Amino acid sequence: MTAIACVDKNNGIGKDGKLLISIPDDMKFFRGNTKDSIVVMGRKTLFSFKDKAPLKNRINIVFTRNDELKNEYKQFDNIFFVKNEDELNEIIEKYKDKKVFLIGGAKIYNDLIDKCDTCLITKLDTSFDADTFFPDLEKHGFTIETISETYTYEDIKYQFIKYKGPLKRK
Repeated sequence: MTAIACVDKNNGIGKDGKLLISIPDDMKFFRGNTKDSIVVMGRKTLFSFKDKAPLKNRINIVFTRNDELKNEYKQFDNIFFVKNEDELNEIIEKYKDKKVFLIGGAKIYNDLIDKCDTCLITKLDTSFDADTFFPDLEKHGFTIETISETYTYEDIKYQFIKYKGPLKRK
């Protein structure tokens, strides 16, 4: 599994259910990496998308305890709702030829980070007033594998960083 996120200096990823900032190259990076894959998220992340619609060209798996959502999304054939890791693993097994990406929010990242062997992070060289945070990768045994050159969007500098970590099965 691979986690993918855009984080500020303090590992902030969001505020009030929204991304801290939308950087076009980061969005392109996200789309390019996750297209034709499985994306795993929480309900709040799903609801943050335009029209609350699942992402196109991806299998969307949403963690939720809300059984009513299945009915609300029955017109989509690319979305599944799960309550636990066993249900998640059943769906992943059906699509085992596809890569799996954790795309948020904080609870999903924290609960499943130890199932990841890679993290693709857009690291911002600034801090925002965030209320949602990404796990500390160093504490989870991840190390930097590659760092891109530094890019600038408006006044914000950022880099694309690939982390590799020990896959810990619980």
